[in-house]
Amino acid sequence: MAESFGTDPERYDRARPRYPGELIARIAGPGREVLDVGCGTGIASRQLRDAGCAVLGVDPDERMAAFARRSGVEVEVARFEDWDPAGRTFDLVVAAQTWHWVDPVAGAAKAARVLRPEGRLAVFGHAFRLPPEVARAFAEVYRRAVPGSPFSAPQADRHEEVFDKAADGIRQAGGFGAVERWRFDWEQHYTRDAWLDQLSTTGMLTWLPEDKQAEVLDGAGAVLDALGGGFTMPGSTIAMVAARES
Repeated sequence: MAESFGTDPERYDRARPRYPGELIARIAGPGREVLDVGCGTGIASRQLRDAGCAVLGVDPDERMAAFARRSGVEVEVARFEDWDPAGRTFDLVVAAQTWHWVDPVAGAAKAARVLRPEGRLAVFGHAFRLPPEVARAFAEVYRRAVPGSPFSAPQADRHEEVFDKAADGIRQAGGFGAVERWRFDWEQHYTRDAWLDQLSTTGMLTWLPEDKQAEVLDGAGAVLDALGGGFTMPGSTIAMVAARES
């Protein structure tokens, strides 16, 4: 699944949500040198660059890296655990919606090695909370198309568990001060087309054969038509932030 997101980087970059400006402002700063772990198409990298940072991305997928480069982001292709920093150090290491693909202890330990004293590691991502009736309807669509899949039942909200695991990894790795948890709440209205565009970029679909992807998208489109063509979803962007000890 981790290697499936680069099948359509243009759609991924278009459909995936950006990160709250308040979050970017709290971690960015003019002249700060930033390493973006799992930079993908460069969504967070560009936001940080626009806030005055100098950004280097690392991503294991050459297709995603190529897209990011076209938008002006410098990217090196490697898994973070295997990446060679070649003596370079940074003021900030970020992972935007990607840390769950990194070993949480080994990743944090490597971040500590490439951070300058008092530099920060910021691991953040979105917690989407579908309205219950929408979640149930989408799960039924998935159950019919891909019986037995873990996505064929309404998904429990595991976001807190994911971020708890990230925080535990930072603590176990050592070399950091206290882990802070920041939360930025938001609400987003999705039209039928906008949601199907984003759904097409998720791990629920990217690993499926094309005929099954089409079946899920057709079913989800019918659900949204029955709901009047869209829905409003509350959510949060959660960040785990820790400073490297001097």
